[in-house]
Amino acid sequence: MTRIDNPEPETTSDLDATAIESMVSAVDGLVGRQHEDGHWCAELEGDSILQSEYLLMKWILSQEAEPLADGRPASTLERIVEKLRSQQRADGGWGQFPGSGIDLSATVKGYFILKLHGDDPDAPHMVAAKARIHELGGAERVNTWTNFFLACLGQVSWNSVPAIPPEIVMLPRWFYFHLDKVSAWTRTMILPLALVTTLRPTRRLDPSQGIDELFLHQGDRHRLVMREEVPKGWRLFFAGIDRGLKLLHRIGGTPWRRRAIDRSFDWVRNRAGQDGDAATDGVGAIFPPMVYWQVVLMASGHDRDHPLVRRAEREVDAFMLEDENPDGSPGPIRLQPCFSPVWDTGIALYALTDCGLDHAFAPCEQAAEWLRDKQCLFRGDWVRSLHRRDRDVEFSGWYFEYHNAWYPDIDDTAMVAMALHRTGSEEDREVAARGLAWIRVMQNDDGGWAAFDRTKDRPILEYVPFADHNAMQDPSCPDITGRVLECLSWMGLSNADRTVRKAIEYVKAEQEPEGCWFGRWGVNYIYGTWQSVIGPIRCGVDPSEPWVRRAADWLQSVQKPDGSFGETAMSYEDRSLMGTGPSTASQTAWAAMTLQEILGPDHPSVRRAIAWLCHTQLDEMAAADPEQNPDGDPSGSWCETEFTGTGFPKVFYLRYHLYRHSFPLMAIGRWLKARGVDTAAEVERGSVVASAV
Repeated sequence: MTRIDNPEPETTSDLDATAIESMVSAVDGLVGRQHEDGHWCAELEGDSILQSEYLLMKWILSQEAEPLADGRPASTLERIVEKLRSQQRADGGWGQFPGSGIDLSATVKGYFILKLHGDDPDAPHMVAAKARIHELGGAERVNTWTNFFLACLGQVSWNSVPAIPPEIVMLPRWFYFHLDKVSAWTRTMILPLALVTTLRPTRRLDPSQGIDELFLHQGDRHRLVMREEVPKGWRLFFAGIDRGLKLLHRIGGTPWRRRAIDRSFDWVRNRAGQDGDAATDGVGAIFPPMVYWQVVLMASGHDRDHPLVRRAEREVDAFMLEDENPDGSPGPIRLQPCFSPVWDTGIALYALTDCGLDHAFAPCEQAAEWLRDKQCLFRGDWVRSLHRRDRDVEFSGWYFEYHNAWYPDIDDTAMVAMALHRTGSEEDREVAARGLAWIRVMQNDDGGWAAFDRTKDRPILEYVPFADHNAMQDPSCPDITGRVLECLSWMGLSNADRTVRKAIEYVKAEQEPEGCWFGRWGVNYIYGTWQSVIGPIRCGVDPSEPWVRRAADWLQSVQKPDGSFGETAMSYEDRSLMGTGPSTASQTAWAAMTLQEILGPDHPSVRRAIAWLCHTQLDEMAAADPEQNPDGDPSGSWCETEFTGTGFPKVFYLRYHLYRHSFPLMAIGRWLKARGVDTAAEVERGSVVASAV
C-alpha cells in the first residue's frame, strides 16, 4: 500500500478488505520493532536546545575538549555541533519544531555554540542568525532558563537571573510557593537551579568567544527582564521580591543558608541516580535537571572522578543517538529529552488489544510481563499531595521512563493499567486493579486529574520570574482526565460512580466554545478532543448528548477533503489555527477514533479517515524510498515528520517516533472490530509474526 494523496471512494466491503490487510501489516511492523525482552522504546525527538544546552554545559564544566565519561573521544562533541548546525534554518534562526516561528532563546544558544566551536561571526549563516536575534529584541530577551547558561559563562550578570533561594526547601507546607505545590518537573529543576544561583559558578571566556554583538541594550545584561504577559502588578511585586532576595544574597543569605544548601543538595541527590526501590536514571530522569545537576556537582567541589559525577555524566550521555554518514563514517549526534519505554509499550500493547489480541499472542504476553515488572511500588513525592486518610492506599503505578521511581504519573498508569487489564491474564488484571486504586485517590477536588500529583490550580505560580517555561504547575487537564475515564470504564466503572460523575462534569466544563478541548500533552485540539470525549462515552454518556455532538461537529469541520486530519503546534500560539495543519497519521487516527465513538463506524467521515490511513500506509516499496520514508520505518508504518507531542505548550514540543505506528493501528483495529470483523482471527491468518509464534 503506497502513499496515495487522494484515495478513491471504496465500497464498504472493499474498505473492510483493505483495512484488514493494513491491520495485519501494521501488527507485523509493530511487533518487528519490539525488543527481545518485550518492550518498545522508539526515539523521542526534541528540538535544537537539547544539543545546544548539552554543549553549553560542557563549556561550563570546562570539558569541551575532554573525552566523555564512557570513553568516547572529545570529537564526539563536534558531531553534536554538526547536528545543531544542520538544524539552523535558511533564514538563520532555530525553531521549536519544523514549521514553527523562530525561537529567540534557541537561536541565541545555537549562535553561541557555533561561535564557541569556531564558526566565524562574519560567515553568512552567523550574520543571518544575529540579524534574526536583533529583530526579536536582542539576546537580553531570552527566557530565564537560557540566562542561567549565559550567566555561568559570563555573558550576563547574575543580576539578570531570577533569584531562587535554597531556603525554599525549608518553607512550611502551608506556604503558597511550597515545593509540593509546583509541578514535579519544575520541582526537579528549581532546587538544582537554586544551588546554581547561590553558588554562582562562572567561567570567564576570552572576550573573542563572547556574544556581546547579540545584545541591543547592554544595561539589560545586568538586570532581570520581566515577562510582559505577566500582569503589571505582579511584575512589580515579583521584581521587588527578586531585588530583596539578591540583596539578601550579598550579605550571605539568611542565618539558615548553609543548612538550606545542604538540605537542597540532599534533596536533589536523593532524586538523582539511584538504585533499589527508588531506582532513578538521573534527577527526574529528564534532560534539564540532569544537566543542571552536573553544574551543581562541579560548583560544589566534586571532582570528575567522583561516583556522583561519573554516574550523572553517563545518564545524560545515554540520551545520545548517533547517525552514520552515507559513506559509513560517524555522522551527527542528537540528544533525546528522556526515554519513553513505558509509554511506548503501554500504547503499543493497547493497540494490539484493540486488534483483538491478548495474552495468548506471544508479543502481548511479553509486553505485559515487561510492564508488570515495571510497576512502581515506591512512594515518592506524590504521597505528600494526598489526604492523610488516603496515604495507605495499595499502590501500583507506572512512570514514563526506564527508571523514575520518585515520579510515577497518572497518564502512564492509566494507559498501562487498561492495556494490562485487556491483555487478560489474572495476574495482569490484579496488577491493573492496584493501579486503579491509586488513580482514584489521586483525583483532584475539581474532578479532574493532573499528571503527577493531587493538585489545585494556583495561577499566581505562573507569574514568578522563572515560570516562563509555561508549566510551573500541574493542574487538572481534560486530556488526562478523559484517558483515566477510559481506563475506569474497562475496570467496570460507569457514570453511576461518584468519581466518574465528577470527572465527566470536569471534562464538560473544560470544553472550548468551538466544541473541542485543549490538548495539554498532545497537539492540540484534535488530541484534546480525542482524549476528552471517548472516556465519558465509555463510562455511559449518551453520544447524542449536545455537548458530545458539538465535538463531532467540530472534528468534521476540520476534516480535509481526502479524509485526513492535521494540526500544527502553532495552534497553541494562534487559536485560529486550531485543527489545521499538515495531515498526519497519528492525528487522523485520533480523530477517526473519536468520530467512530460518537457517530459509529459507518459514518462517512469515519470511513474516509480510515481509508486515508489505509492508503497512506507504507508498503515494502514505499518503505524503501527515502523520500516517502525519511525515517527508515518498516513497512506497515506511516510517514510522519511533524511534532504531534507536547512537552510545555508554546515552549517545547516532542515527536514520538512510535505514534505514527501505534495510533493508526489502534484506529483501524477499532474500526474493524466495530464492523464485526474477527480481528484476532484475521491477524492469525495473515500475520507472519502470528504464524511464527
